Amino acid sequence: MSQVSLREAITIWWRIGILSFGGPAGQIALMHRIIVDEKRWLDEARFLHALNYCMLLPGPEAQQLATYIGWLLHGVRGGLVAGILFILPGAFAILALSWLYVLFADVGLVAGIFFGMKAAVLAIVCQALIRIAGRALKSVMNIGLAIAGFVALFVFAIPFPLVVLSAALIAFVVARLRPRDDEAEQTVSNYDSVSSTQYAGTTKAAAICLVLWIGTIVVLHLLLGPSSTFTQIGDFFSRMAVVSFGGAYAVLSYVAQQAVEQYHWLAPGEMLDGLGLAETTPGPLILVTQFVGFMGAWRGTGIESSLLMASAGALLTTWVTFLPCFLWIFAGAPYIEKLRQHKALAQALAGITAVVVGVIANLALWFALNFLFAETIQIDNGLLNMQWPVLNSINWPNIFLSTIAFVLLFVVRINMLAMLGTCALLGMMWTLL
Repeated sequence: MSQVSLREAITIWWRIGILSFGGPAGQIALMHRIIVDEKRWLDEARFLHALNYCMLLPGPEAQQLATYIGWLLHGVRGGLVAGILFILPGAFAILALSWLYVLFADVGLVAGIFFGMKAAVLAIVCQALIRIAGRALKSVMNIGLAIAGFVALFVFAIPFPLVVLSAALIAFVVARLRPRDDEAEQTVSNYDSVSSTQYAGTTKAAAICLVLWIGTIVVLHLLLGPSSTFTQIGDFFSRMAVVSFGGAYAVLSYVAQQAVEQYHWLAPGEMLDGLGLAETTPGPLILVTQFVGFMGAWRGTGIESSLLMASAGALLTTWVTFLPCFLWIFAGAPYIEKLRQHKALAQALAGITAVVVGVIANLALWFALNFLFAETIQIDNGLLNMQWPVLNSINWPNIFLSTIAFVLLFVVRINMLAMLGTCALLGMMWTLL
């Protein structure tokens, strides 16, 4: 592990934070290129070891990977710097775009831009599904877990946390029964030991993160009461931070359904708008939750014109969403470093990643139903609990624009930002016409 000054690291983490477009796959690839290939601060095996641990955690794996690497290089200070700088550019961008959204979303041109982004988002989510499936579904067991996860969520509406925890348990049991796996063992090698500098203060930092996180929720309940929109935002996104296994795409179906159907903070179309905003900005895709919190506070406080209240809701969402990410790294990384030869961990990861494919498939279908059809019905007969489209309510302009988005992404193969810009332009033109 190369020695590097904290000042140089700060410059690099700013660079990564500003350039971290393309979702977790693009962000991880960017970090790998800069940290491993360009700067050679870590070797391949050390990078993959850190990534495997972050993939097992709830929350955005790319941001947690940045925090882990920062901790490896400079201890707690390095972890905080890397994790915060990975978030800041996108958080500021989302907040600014949220202001523009509530101020101008009803204006024709702006409405057209978001209409085009919705079509682009469908294509992007499907691309993520295909990429992750190609990497994860390499065995009969993994294919079965993916299918079971999708059916459990879409057909039976089994709670998302239960699906993920069940998959984790199955993967662990299988890993114990079949402990040897050549592919998994390739990621396990002899690493440099972590110095006392990295360990110093790590446990204290984890405890401070926990106190700040729990303290925020307690203060909200005491000062505002459980019925306050801010308290509900704090409670909901704190729960999400605990159960959001599999990255942003996996948890967005849970966030969208709860925010739309239970709390009524925003409409299904607005959730797609928020995802489109997050796709156009750097940083973790889970920053879309900041948009959800913004809209929830803007509507739920009873002061719709108060952008200050909405901004407070957005900042609260980001605080309770990302504070646990630092907690997971500071609490777990020292032990993971001591147990880095534990082969069952790498084998269990394959099963957990597999069920995430089913979760993303559920997200893609949920978005598609709400975008491509004007009306849907909820089938709930005691056994089945699923959403179904009203076939004669199909929205042909949305179908047409979505088809263009898929062609641009999968056939023409233009990059994501270019595809988003093209679809936004087409949506604006359609609205004008």
